[in-house]
Amino acid sequence: MKQVFTILLLVLSFSFKLNAQTKKEIYKFSEDISTKLKKDTVPWRFQSAAVDYSISGNYKKALQAYDMQGAERQSISTKDSLYFDNFKPTNAKDYIINRSKKERVIIINEAHNNSMHRVFTTSLLKGLYKNGYRYFGLEVLYDTLINKSKFVNLESGNIYLHESQNSNLIKEALNIGFVLFDYEYDYVKGMTAKDREIIQAEKIAKMMEQHPKDKFLIHCGYDHLNEGIPEIKSWEKAMAGRLSDRTGVNPFTINQIPCSEKGSPEFSNPYIRIANQKKPVIMVNGNAETFNGPEGNGVADCRIIHPVTVYKKGRPDWLYLDGRRKAYRIKTDSIINFPVLVLAYRSNEFEKEGVPADVIEINDKNQEANLILDKGTYRILIKNRDYKTIFDYQTKI
Repeated sequence: MKQVFTILLLVLSFSFKLNAQTKKEIYKFSEDISTKLKKDTVPWRFQSAAVDYSISGNYKKALQAYDMQGAERQSISTKDSLYFDNFKPTNAKDYIINRSKKERVIIINEAHNNSMHRVFTTSLLKGLYKNGYRYFGLEVLYDTLINKSKFVNLESGNIYLHESQNSNLIKEALNIGFVLFDYEYDYVKGMTAKDREIIQAEKIAKMMEQHPKDKFLIHCGYDHLNEGIPEIKSWEKAMAGRLSDRTGVNPFTINQIPCSEKGSPEFSNPYIRIANQKKPVIMVNGNAETFNGPEGNGVADCRIIHPVTVYKKGRPDWLYLDGRRKAYRIKTDSIINFPVLVLAYRSNEFEKEGVPADVIEINDKNQEANLILDKGTYRILIKNRDYKTIFDYQTKI
C-alpha cells in the first residue's frame, strides 16, 4: 500500500503542470467516475478516483474510494489508551490561533481527497492574519500573478486546485491580505522524491530569508510535514524536517490526517470515538504538551481529532464555517431528467475559467439539494447527464 501511495505522489507531482486545464469535463457525475475506476488498472486508480470524487463535490465517495486501496481496521493498545487518558480536549481552532502568537512557522497538512481539511485551514486564516502571519505557502499553486489578480482559475495550480474548497481557501487568503507563494519543485528528468523534499524546503527557506520579520503558514499534503522519519524512507527527511535544519526555526506542525474519519466507520481511528467531540480538538495534557499519537511519535507536534461528519440539509456541517456560509436550495421542480450537476460560480468568474465555489450532484427530485455559499452573487449552471447546460441563472446569497 505504501508503494502504491509513493507511485501516486510521483505521478501526480511529475504531471502537475500537464493537468491544469483540459478540454474534457473536470466536474463529473459519480457514475462516470465509478465506471472509469472499474475499467482502470493502474496501481493508483483508487487515489485517482478519490480525487475525482472530491473535485466533483462528493465528499463521502471520495473517502470510500480512498479506502479501497487497502484500508484496515485500526486498534490501539492498552498502553496507548492509558497514555491518551492523560490528555484533555481543547478546541483546535482556538488552540492554534493562541499558540500562533509565539510561533513563526505553522505547517498544516491535508489529504488531497479530503475537502474538510481545506475548510479547517480556511477557518484559521483570519485569526492567523491578526496574529501577524502574512505569507501563505502552497504546493498546489503556480500562478505567479495571483497576488495581483486576486483570482483563482483552472490554470492557477494543479488538479487539486480544481476542488471548490481548495479554491475557496485561496480566495479567502487573498481577500484577507495574505501573500501567496508556491514552493513546489519543477520536475526535471532524473529528479527523485528526495529532491522534491529538498527543493520545497529550500524555496520556503528563501522566502523566510527575504522576509525575516514575517510569519509563515504552510499548507502541504500528507507526510511533507513530518519532522521525524518519513514513511517513504527514500526521502530520508521530509520537507518540514529539512526546513527546520535549513533555517533553525522549529515549525509548529499540525497533522490532520490520522484522526479524520474514513469512508467506512470501521476504518476510522479509535481516538475519534474515544475523544467523542462535536468540534475539531487538539488534546493537551497537564504539562501543556499536545497529543501527536502514541508516546514517542515524532511525526508532528500535534494531531487534530476531527469528529465524524454530521450532515445539515444534506451537506457536511463543516462546510457552513460556523454559520458564515448559507445553504441555497436548488429547486428541482423544473428538472425533468436526473441526475444533474449543479455548479455555482462567483459573478463573472465562469467566463474567465474560474473554479466553482461549490458543486453538487442531484440524483432525484426528492433529494435535499443545497449549495453552501458565502454571501455574494453567483452564476448557477445546471448540467444534464450529457454535460449540456440546461439552466443558467444568477442569484444573490
